[in-house]
Amino acid sequence: MARFELKLPKMGESVAEATITNWLKEVGDKIEADEAVLEIATDKVDSEVPSEVSGILVEQLFGKDDLVQVGQTIAIIETEGDAPAAKVTEEVAAPAEVAEIEKTIEVAQETVTAPLNFSGSDKFFSPLVKNIAKEEGVSVAELDNLNGSGKDGRITKEDILKYIEDRKSGAIAPTPKVVEEVPKPIEVVSQVAPQVVEPIVQKVQQAVPVSVNGGDEIIEMDRMRKLISGYMITSVQTSAHVQSFIEVDVTNIVKWRDKVKTAFEKREGEKLTFTPIMMEAVAKALKDFPGMNISVNGDYIIKKKNINLGMAAALPNGNLIVPVIKNADQLNLVGMAKAVNDLGNRAKAGKLKPDDTQGGTYTVTNVGTFGSVFGTPIINQPQVGILALGAIRKVPAVIETPEGDFIGIRQKMFLSHSYDHRVVDGALGGSFVKRVAEYLEAFDIDRDF
Repeated sequence: MARFELKLPKMGESVAEATITNWLKEVGDKIEADEAVLEIATDKVDSEVPSEVSGILVEQLFGKDDLVQVGQTIAIIETEGDAPAAKVTEEVAAPAEVAEIEKTIEVAQETVTAPLNFSGSDKFFSPLVKNIAKEEGVSVAELDNLNGSGKDGRITKEDILKYIEDRKSGAIAPTPKVVEEVPKPIEVVSQVAPQVVEPIVQKVQQAVPVSVNGGDEIIEMDRMRKLISGYMITSVQTSAHVQSFIEVDVTNIVKWRDKVKTAFEKREGEKLTFTPIMMEAVAKALKDFPGMNISVNGDYIIKKKNINLGMAAALPNGNLIVPVIKNADQLNLVGMAKAVNDLGNRAKAGKLKPDDTQGGTYTVTNVGTFGSVFGTPIINQPQVGILALGAIRKVPAVIETPEGDFIGIRQKMFLSHSYDHRVVDGALGGSFVKRVAEYLEAFDIDRDF
């Protein structure tokens, strides 16, 4: 028998950690090679961790909602015969060690400890630290007063074991148990001036939770919505957002797509939407205006070598995510359509990989999908610009001809460009979106795909 260490795999550029969201296999379950063992979530996307070997899951080293670093061992799988040598440790135990282990198990089975309530603590404790605290009789109050040496002050295994050792040696006195009492109602003495009492009462009233009446319902944000909320607030607080708007005549694009979409799908096996056509124009404009293909890091501007276009896509739960088309300027229309459809379909199915959302240098979002004429999107940090595509509508327009002007029906849309005014001035921001519009209006209706 051998023991295989299942580690958190590398999940793409700049992804250093992930949160365990769900264990798909429990201790004692049989696992096949390449079968998913648990689900994880990064700050961008959810994913599964498969097993590289077949065997029995014998140990889970982390629990649900625990944060794990890339490369850390998260589970132990017992395998038959030999497994990859670099990842396997053979079970070697002397008879004396076996007896000691069995004795420890017997003592643990005979010991019944009262469950600790960690809900009242603001600190994060790993399952290992919690188990040690329960077995050694360390109270939550003691843990709260203990300074951890881990990341963000977290208490590690070494921290709690040292504390227990110091406490046993008498160097530290155990924190006495606190008996919680129901607070007595506050009685306002008549001699206290009202101007002193009223601010205190108002402060107490503000701390009271919102009352839910009738059919009201309180729903906690899911993990992705909390992350999106944090990103949006951070972006608005970081960048000086300004917008430029331009109306574009896309009549030729609409006519061309109507003419070729059936043949395109038959030949390429892909649906032809407006999005890849728009993305093609954006990639061309970014080559013309590399000042929009940058990011900001403190007081430094980073000019990006590659043009990696992010495209906002819907997740199954209704949230949005931004997968990235790498080297978008090097793709023809067919390649762009395949990339757009692939990322969009995998986003809807919840099958995006962490690397699919990394490395974006500029973002495009299609608000027209929801019927919006235009929008003012928030910048995807640390990028400096984001373009919103409005709905395409039939509108009356003035058409100029050598014979004079006349009114006709045209297909038009708005482009809304949000950019970071710290590093992008109005001339660059406006010129860029104008160039996108020029590429779209100059679309060749006789082109091949």
